[in-house]
Amino acid sequence: MASSLSSLSHLFHHPNSAFLTKLRRCCCCINICFISNKIHLSSSRSNRLNPGFNRSFSHQSHSPLISNEVPSLRHFMGRPVSTSDTHQQIDSISASEVLSKGRIYHETYGCQMNVNDMEIVLSIMKNAGFSETVEVPESAEIIFINTCAIRDNAEQKVWQRLNYFWFLKREWKINFASGRSQSVHPPKIVVLGCMAERLKDKILDADKMVDVVCGPDAYRDLPRLLEEVDYGQKGINTLLSLEETYADINPVRISKNSISAFVSIMRGCNNMCSFCIVPFTRGRERSRPVDSIVKEVGELWKEGVKEVMLLGQNVNSYNDASGIEKDVEPGDNWRLSEGFSSISKVKKMGLRFSDLLERLSTEYSEMRFRYTSPHPKDFPTDLLYLMRDRYNICKSIHLPAQTGSSSVLERMRRGYTREAYLDLVQKIRSIIPDVGISSDFICGFCGETEEEHADTLSLVRAVGYDMAYMFAYSMREKTHAHRNYVDDVPDDVKQRRLTELIEAFRETTGQCFDCQVGTIQLVLVEGPNRRAPDTELIGKTDRGHRVSFSNIPVPHFEHNDKRYNPKVGDYVEVRILKSSRASLSGEALAVTNLSSFYNKVDLPVACGNRI
Repeated sequence: MASSLSSLSHLFHHPNSAFLTKLRRCCCCINICFISNKIHLSSSRSNRLNPGFNRSFSHQSHSPLISNEVPSLRHFMGRPVSTSDTHQQIDSISASEVLSKGRIYHETYGCQMNVNDMEIVLSIMKNAGFSETVEVPESAEIIFINTCAIRDNAEQKVWQRLNYFWFLKREWKINFASGRSQSVHPPKIVVLGCMAERLKDKILDADKMVDVVCGPDAYRDLPRLLEEVDYGQKGINTLLSLEETYADINPVRISKNSISAFVSIMRGCNNMCSFCIVPFTRGRERSRPVDSIVKEVGELWKEGVKEVMLLGQNVNSYNDASGIEKDVEPGDNWRLSEGFSSISKVKKMGLRFSDLLERLSTEYSEMRFRYTSPHPKDFPTDLLYLMRDRYNICKSIHLPAQTGSSSVLERMRRGYTREAYLDLVQKIRSIIPDVGISSDFICGFCGETEEEHADTLSLVRAVGYDMAYMFAYSMREKTHAHRNYVDDVPDDVKQRRLTELIEAFRETTGQCFDCQVGTIQLVLVEGPNRRAPDTELIGKTDRGHRVSFSNIPVPHFEHNDKRYNPKVGDYVEVRILKSSRASLSGEALAVTNLSSFYNKVDLPVACGNRI
C-alpha cells in the first residue's frame, strides 16, 4: 500500500506529468487529471440523496502538498461547489483527454415531432459528453428507440426491435466473441417517447429488457438516468410538464446535409379527442417564445437550410404568452373557424400562430415554411390571408377530417360537423385558389355504421385531397373512447372499409396532379431521382408534390450568360409535362430564387376548381 501511494505521489509531482485516470469505487467515480503540477479532480456522480448537490474534489481547497508528502484521505475529501466551478474544472481538461462515454445508436418511429425530439436528445447527450453516433446497433454502447403510441401497429414494431436489442445485450459475450457485436460492453437500452410514458411499467418489467424509460418531457434527465444504470438501478422519468419546450436546446440535426429541417414550436394538445392518446403522453399545450424560434431558424439559414417545417401536436393553436404581462384582448386571430368549438379554454392570450408566421416569413424571405399538424378549428381568416400573400409560406394545408359523418365526429369529440368542415374547405380555396389540402381518416371507430362510413367516402370524393393518411381504428387505453365506448367494429370490417376509403381517395387525387400539367412550378431540389440517379433530379413544389426532371444545364438567375446544372438546395423553375397521379415530371427552365420567381407575372394557377 505504501509503495502504491509513493508511486501515486511521484506522479503528482512529476514536472511534466499529464494523464487522465479514473478511480472507481462502489458509490462514486472520481475523475483525476494531472497537468503540469495542477491537480483537478471531479466527481462524475451526483449525491444520491440530493440530485441537486454536486460533489467535486480539488487539491486547491486544502493545505498545499509538499514535494515529499504522500496524499492522505483528507486530500480527497469533497466539498460542494457551484455549477460554474464544475464547468471551470471540466474546461481545464482538453477534449483529447476525455474518454468517450459510449457510442449511440438511435431509431425513431412515428411523427415528425419524434424525429425532432431525437435531435433534441442527441444535443442533450452531446453536451453530456456522448458525442459519437453509429449506424448500426451492434456497434453501440447506448441504444435509443424513440416510440409512437398512436396505433397498436406502431407499438408492435417497437416490441420487435426491443427483442433484438435485448438479444444484443443478453448475449453480448457470445456476440462479441463471434464478431456480431463491436460494442465495448453490453448496450444500455433506452425507450423514449409516447410509448415510454404509456407503457412504462410493462416495459421495465419485460425480463430486464430495458434499462431506461424516459418520457417526452424528461429528456434533460437522460444523462443522470443512464448513470443510475451503472449502479444497478433502472432509470425512469415519465413526468409530464406544463412548461418544458426545450426552447434553449439547439438540436443536433440527424440529416447533416439536408436542405430542409424540422423546428418544434409547441408541445402537447388540449383537444382531448376521444380516440387520441396524445394528451396523455405529451401533456398539455405550451408554446416556445417567438424569439427562440426565430433564433433557431436563423441558425438553420446559416447552415444552408432552405425549407423549415414548423411542428406541433396542434401547431396552429400556438400561443406565446411568455412576454405578456396582462391578458391580450382577443381579436380576429383568436376566433375559431366558423362552426367549430373547443372544450379547452385559453387562460392567457399571447402571440398567435399567424404572428409567428408573419415574422418568420418577413425575416427569412428566401426560406420556405410549412407546418404540421394543425386542427381545423384554428384557421382564422387572418392566417389564410397571410398564407395567400406571403410567397414563402407554402400553399399546402393539412386539414384532418378523421371522418365524414357528423354523428361519428360528435363521438370523437372533434368540435365540428361535416357541414362546418366542408364550409371551411370552401373558404380556404376561395382565399387560396391553388392550395393543396391533405387529411387524416380513421375507419371503423366505435359504433361506426355502414351509412356513417359512406359519409366518409362521399366527403373524400367531394373535397379531392392531394394526400391522406388513412388507418383502421386502434383503441388506446386512457382515452375517452376506452372509458366510454366499445370497440365493436370487427377487424375484417375495418380493413374492408379502409380498402374502400383508399380506393375513393385514389379516384380523386389524380385530378390534383393532372391539372398541374402545363403549369410552371417552383421546385426545391432535394437530390438525385432514385429511379435515374445519374440523369435526373427530384424535389418538391410549393404544394408538396414530388417533381422529377432531367439534370441538364439551365440559365441561372444570377449569371444569365452561363448555364449551370441544378444542385441540391437550388430552386428550379420546372414546366410540368406529365402526371402519374402520385408524382409529376417536367423540364427544368432555370435556376432561380423565391423572390425572383414570384415577382414574375402571369404564372398560370394550377387547380382552383374544387369546392
